[in-house]
Amino acid sequence: MTADELFHMSSSVGRCELVEGELHVMNLFGCEHGIVVGRLSWLLSSHVYSRAMGEVFGAETGFLIGQDPDTVLAPDIAFIRKQQLEKSRIPKTFYPAAPTLAVEVASPGDTIEEVDAKMRRWLAAGVELAWLVNPGGRTVTVYRATDDITVLTENDMLGGEQVVPDFECRIGDIFVDA
Repeated sequence: MTADELFHMSSSVGRCELVEGELHVMNLFGCEHGIVVGRLSWLLSSHVYSRAMGEVFGAETGFLIGQDPDTVLAPDIAFIRKQQLEKSRIPKTFYPAAPTLAVEVASPGDTIEEVDAKMRRWLAAGVELAWLVNPGGRTVTVYRATDDITVLTENDMLGGEQVVPDFECRIGDIFVDA
């Protein structure tokens, strides 16, 4: 399957990604997942928009990160710097490159191998910073490069580093209270 075919496919199939030409249908997730995505998206968006730093994208946004065969991934949250967006218009179809920041929120059915492979795919595509949020473990794994990975716990602060300067939040604040 191609990215163009995926874009024009019926929405009745649900949320999908395309990995090297193969369609991957995404499952619906529970309330905890949605709350974590909502909280972190709000915190990140508030920071980004108050400083006119760029755009924050929701989970429905596809990013074309590979061609022949096509790969289109949709992170739970993405950020693209203003400078990158000024180089090209925001398309009606999939964004033709990786975001600056990709955020994935793990679901209970995800395996460590699956989510690690996806984070490494984001890095290989050019993402500068990726966060893997694990609600079950109340951790965030920060991927800067394939050999620069840090696991933060709920009492640590999550920072935007050079990608989203001055962004910071306590990791425990994004999770549903136990």
